[in-house]
Amino acid sequence: MDKTYYINQSTSLTLVIFISLIFAFLGFYYSKKYQGLNNYLTANRNIGLFSLTTSLTASALGAWILFGPASAATWGGMGAIIGYSLGTAFPMFFLIYLGKKIRNEFPKGSSLIEFMRKKFGKSLFKLILLMTVFYMFIFLCAEVTAVAVLINYISGTDLWITALIVLLSTLAYTLYGGLRASIFTDNIQMVVIGVLLLISLAYINSFNGSEFSFEFIKRKNPQLLSSSYMPSYTAGLTFFIAVAATNLFHQGNWQRVYAAKNFEILRKSLIISFFIIVPVVFYMGFTGMVAFSIDPTSRPDLGFFTLLLKEQTKLLSLFIIVLGLALTISTVDTLVNAISSLIVVDGKAVFNFKKKIDYLKFSKYIIIFLSIISFIIASRGFDILYLFLLADLFCCAFVLTVFYSFYNKNINEKTAYVSIIIGLIGGLLMFPSPDFSKSLLVGVLMSKELFGPFVAQSLLFLSFAIATFLPIVVLKAKKF
Repeated sequence: MDKTYYINQSTSLTLVIFISLIFAFLGFYYSKKYQGLNNYLTANRNIGLFSLTTSLTASALGAWILFGPASAATWGGMGAIIGYSLGTAFPMFFLIYLGKKIRNEFPKGSSLIEFMRKKFGKSLFKLILLMTVFYMFIFLCAEVTAVAVLINYISGTDLWITALIVLLSTLAYTLYGGLRASIFTDNIQMVVIGVLLLISLAYINSFNGSEFSFEFIKRKNPQLLSSSYMPSYTAGLTFFIAVAATNLFHQGNWQRVYAAKNFEILRKSLIISFFIIVPVVFYMGFTGMVAFSIDPTSRPDLGFFTLLLKEQTKLLSLFIIVLGLALTISTVDTLVNAISSLIVVDGKAVFNFKKKIDYLKFSKYIIIFLSIISFIIASRGFDILYLFLLADLFCCAFVLTVFYSFYNKNINEKTAYVSIIIGLIGGLLMFPSPDFSKSLLVGVLMSKELFGPFVAQSLLFLSFAIATFLPIVVLKAKKF
């Protein structure tokens, strides 16, 4: 492809290799002096305020922020941006209360799943573990695909090349240094991300002048800012429910809850992270609304790039590659170590091998296997948004039952299991088909004409809402 703002493939490839190797070297070198299982799983429970804050924030802000919020804003307007922003950041506040409880009740733990294993029996515990690993694996695929597509968009570099470099470099230091290496590289990556986002804001504002404003959007697409625009509310609630629910099951967050030196450091880090994440995601969504208002025919998910590359400079193309890599690698190393830690901690309860197994080594084989699948998916450039939404639905069905059980001692395994399954069935009946035109209940089992226009146009929102709240109805209906 020969577009004026593209850089050539050799320059792009050189930069990708250079940046990836720098992070791999830093992670590997730093973690040489921090070996052992405690460092691998919880960084020896000794992480301070700055490191914990940057790590929580960098892990939450993956390459998805360059595409997702901008795309959602073009049809969901202000509500979608607010829902996306708060949904991404909300778990930080929630983890203050849950984190305090779980650290007090289970001080030597390292995962939420471990806590659930103590609370419930093996049957439900395995279901929660499977759902958590599935969600994080989908997240891994999404991140690697996103950065491969991004660099292909900038320079035409084949998807498989970027995917291979990113996966190999990240696996090299994360499987060696564990959580300690992940947190250290997150510190550097977050500083890079923060500086580059501020520079991008300055450039976009200077390139687009008066167009980068609420007034311009109101003049061109007033519905996106209108308080009476119904899709804005449904989109906002959809993203808030889905993103908040999935992030609460993110093992990377729970590792960092345990890694904090003390609860006061954890509390401050989570609050600061919240107030960093909200404006960053909001900014990305806002670029989507502006780009859509300037040119409604432009690709919705490329709003940020459309505005930033308006002047078509080589420097900005290089800048986007560095930003994309920092966002991706900071998230991928978190996911890799999070999945590995679950296998190390809970592997024995799941697999129960007859002979003695080194579960740390076993977890690394599993991670390599999952990374190979991620590489294949990213190399094909599949649109995995639909699969991501399905993973979100599963998390929604689990979330209230699992966390309500923290505070209600009367919930037993059978009741919890039934509530989750009913919520999941209810959500799946309303979950839209890939073209979002119908669902299993609306349009397949029953005619769409039997439902009002709101139902037909809000299938995704209704599926998430039902999956989330139906389990609580079941729990309340039961007499414990």
